[in-house]
Formats: sequence, C-alpha cells, structure tokens
Amino acid sequence: MSSPARAGGAPEDQAEADVEEETGRGTWRHAAFHVATTIATPAAYAPLPFAVASLGWPLVQVSAAWLLGHWLHGAQAWLWPRYGGGTGRNTPTTGSWQRASLQVASVGNNIAIQIAAGSSLKAVYKHYHTADDGAMTLQQFILVFGALELLLSQLPDIHSLRWVNAICTASTVGFAGTTIGVTIYDGYRIERTGISYSLQGSTATKIFRAFNALGTIAFSFGDAMLPEIQSTVREPVRANMYKGVSSAYTIIVVSYWTLAFSGYWAFGSQVQPYILSSLTAPRWATVMANLFAVIQIAGCFQIYCRPTFAHFEERVQAKKNRSCRSCLCRLTYTSAYMAMITLVSAAMPFFGDFVSVCGAVGFTPLDFVLPALALLKTRTMPDNPGLQCAVKMISAAVAILFSIIGALACIGAIRSIALDVKTYKFFHDM
Repeated sequence: MSSPARAGGAPEDQAEADVEEETGRGTWRHAAFHVATTIATPAAYAPLPFAVASLGWPLVQVSAAWLLGHWLHGAQAWLWPRYGGGTGRNTPTTGSWQRASLQVASVGNNIAIQIAAGSSLKAVYKHYHTADDGAMTLQQFILVFGALELLLSQLPDIHSLRWVNAICTASTVGFAGTTIGVTIYDGYRIERTGISYSLQGSTATKIFRAFNALGTIAFSFGDAMLPEIQSTVREPVRANMYKGVSSAYTIIVVSYWTLAFSGYWAFGSQVQPYILSSLTAPRWATVMANLFAVIQIAGCFQIYCRPTFAHFEERVQAKKNRSCRSCLCRLTYTSAYMAMITLVSAAMPFFGDFVSVCGAVGFTPLDFVLPALALLKTRTMPDNPGLQCAVKMISAAVAILFSIIGALACIGAIRSIALDVKTYKFFHDM
C-alpha cells in the first residue's frame, strides 16, 4: 500500500521530480547534435556565398574575421556564469528584451526554414517533373513541410529530439560536403572569363546589399538557442556544454567558410541567395543536396519553435500532464503556430530577405549586444582595476557597434522586402 504522502503527491515528491527534470539527461554528444542542427542549417549555409558577393573580395577578409570572432564567442560563452536566457537551469534570463529578441529570432528563422524547405522540395520535384501543366507550386511544398513539422511538434521537448537531431547532424555533413563538391565541380565547368566579381547595381543598391549581407551573416551564426540546449544537458553542465559546442562549431566553421568562398568563386556576383538554385550538374548530386537540406531543416525548425511552445505550456500548465486534455491543448497551439508560419512563408517566399531581417532583428541583439550587456552587469569581473576597465570598455564598444550594424542590416532587409513586394505578387511561385 502506498504511503499517503506519495498517494497525495507530497511537496517533497514534487521537489524530487523537479530536481530530476532540472538535472538534465543529455550528454555532450546530444548537445553537439542539437547545436549543429540549430546553427549549421541549409538555411544558414545557402545565403553565405550571396552575402560574400554582396560585400566583394575586399571585405571577405573582414567577414572571415567576424565569423572567427563569433566562433570564439560561441565556444567561450559558456564560461560566463551570467550568460543565458533559456528556460532551463543555469540560464537566468537577462530581461524582457532578450525574451523578445529570442521570439523574433525563432519566428523569423522558422519562416526562412519553411521557404528553404519548400524550395528544396520543389527543386527535387522539378528534376522529375519537367512539364508545366499540372506542376505543383512552391506554396504546396511549403504546406507539405508544414504538415510534417506539425507532426514532429507533438514530441514533448528538445531532449526527445536527440535522435532526430543526430540524423540531422549527419545530414548537415552530407549537405555541406555535397554542396561544396558540386559548387567546385560547376565552377570548373563554367567558362571563367564570364564570371564577374564586381558589385552589381547603383551605389545605393551596393550599400543596402552590404547592409543586408551583415544581417545574413549574423543569421548564419545565430546561436540564440544555446541556453535552451544547455537546459537539457546533464552534470557537469558547463564541461559537457563546452565539449558539445566546441565539437559542433568545428564542423560549422570549416564548412561555412569553404562553402561561402567556393560558392562566390564558382558563380561570382551572379550567385543566387539560395546557393542550391545556382547548381546545375550533376543532377543526382543536386537532388541529393536538396534532400539533405530538407532532412536537416526538419530538426532545426523544431528547436526554434520550442521557446514559443514553452510559453504556451506555461500558460496551460500542460508540460508534465499527459492527459488527453493536455494533448488536445498542445495540438491546438502547435497547429495555430504552424498555420501562421506556413501562411507567411507561402505569401512572401523571399528567402534571402527573411534571413537578413531575422539576423538583424533577432540574432544580432542576442548574439552580440545582450551578451556584452550581460557581461557588464556580471559580478565576475577581473580583480585588477585596469583589466576590469578594459573589459567594460570592450563590452560597451561591442554592444554599440553591433547595435549600429543590426540597425543598418534591418534597413537593408526591409528595403529588399519592399522591392520584392513591388516585383512579385503575394503567393508568387518563386
């Protein structure tokens, strides 16, 4: 016979359950899967050659230095005791601004992912269906991908996605390797004398495209979900997280740079915002790259929608309750979220523009500005007054500089969307 305390759900039993949940179950390998799936997505890889083309060779070295600096920031961020903002332990929030930026980044990223997935599915379809009559549109493929994500959204949390994300990490490597290989192959097939590396358009267009490129690069290295991932990792949290982040970033940085520079070398200033659209042969390799893209993106979408789902779960207190009512509630709010994301993606399928807006408004504050402000507020400053002053000055400079960069990138992205809306109708089949 069970004790009254257990039968009645005593507070100590609830506390024990909370401790068990907060200790996390994921290993550093699971963390690496989640990080690689979150950051190294085809939606992040694909626009990098276009971003480099928008900056030109003279600014490529600056971009490379920025990417390296961001890698070091991502790998070292977990040594900052106050850095965070996730819903799990050891990730205290830094305020409503961080939560708002996280939501913007999550929603914007999912819109870009929907468009990228639909574009890849349609590319595969067009390889086998060449007739114009009765052909499926981009919007229909976006709808198909949305249905798949609604199904995956019924999984309870990030940890439950660990094996899905293991497959996605393998797809990341497959996508990067295939795309880089085909890019180099196409680059040698193309007549090199016809490739131009000069910036295109008027002076204003060049300037705004450069602003746009800054937002794209910020998006590609967006690590806003690291605190959420950290909350799934077992003790010792910081050691396991550091190993996971370092392993994932090693794959990310090497493959990012290789694709960004090889894509720009192969196609020059004519490279498309979605690099797979520039690839021509061999056909089977292009199909494979697009399939890798869809598989990888499916897991990334799920991680980025989890903060929004967690908000609803807190409202209905359904996370720990597996009753039919809680399952129905989950189906309701996940369906509403997927319907909104799918509608926006289908109505305005401007992949490059959404990537830049998301990077400017969501990831730039989260990845650069807020961590710098958090470091300024932390009490773990160096004891040496001179060194403490230097750290504060550098942190303040980083926060100011990237606030300006984020604002400029946002202006460039909004301008691009305005031009696209004038050129294309809503629900245009890109």
